[in-house]
Amino acid sequence: MSRIGKKPIPVPSGVKINKLADGRVEVQGPKGKLNVLVPAQIKLEQKDGVLTALRQNEEHRALHGLARALLANAVHGVTQGFKKELDIVGVGYRAELKGKVVSFALGKSHPVEFPIPEGIQIAVDKQTHLVVSGADKAQVGQVAANIRSLRPPDPYKQKGIRITGERLKKKAGKAGAKAGAA
Repeated sequence: MSRIGKKPIPVPSGVKINKLADGRVEVQGPKGKLNVLVPAQIKLEQKDGVLTALRQNEEHRALHGLARALLANAVHGVTQGFKKELDIVGVGYRAELKGKVVSFALGKSHPVEFPIPEGIQIAVDKQTHLVVSGADKAQVGQVAANIRSLRPPDPYKQKGIRITGERLKKKAGKAGAKAGAA
């Protein structure tokens, strides 16, 4: 049996889990409401504040761990939420929050406008540090990736938008390549 799939999911007080039609499960909590698509072969059992995912037979073991992980992420998201932090590195590079739009100055000829999607909050600290937060783990990660793609870190000068703590490999320029070859 799947190690991940058989782990119980603790359901904190204040979180409601409703089974809807067509394999959807609605998880509702203080930070919002999420819908999770659970395969029809996976059954959910809820007792004493603990949710357990059970599979019908061995053919569906690949979906077992996936369904449990998606439900655990939904429960965590509606109670505590998820966040990703980004840093903007470069002279003159900065971000500014203007209502539902983040305006970036990234060394281009024009400011780059990034609309904030529904269900996501973005906080800008000191013009060079962003915090993307929300209840849906996949959406938070996708928004952070989309922001990073506006100006990915340059391998030579290390300028651009990076995720906080991201380790970059710095390349030597032309002078460094000649010195290493000689």
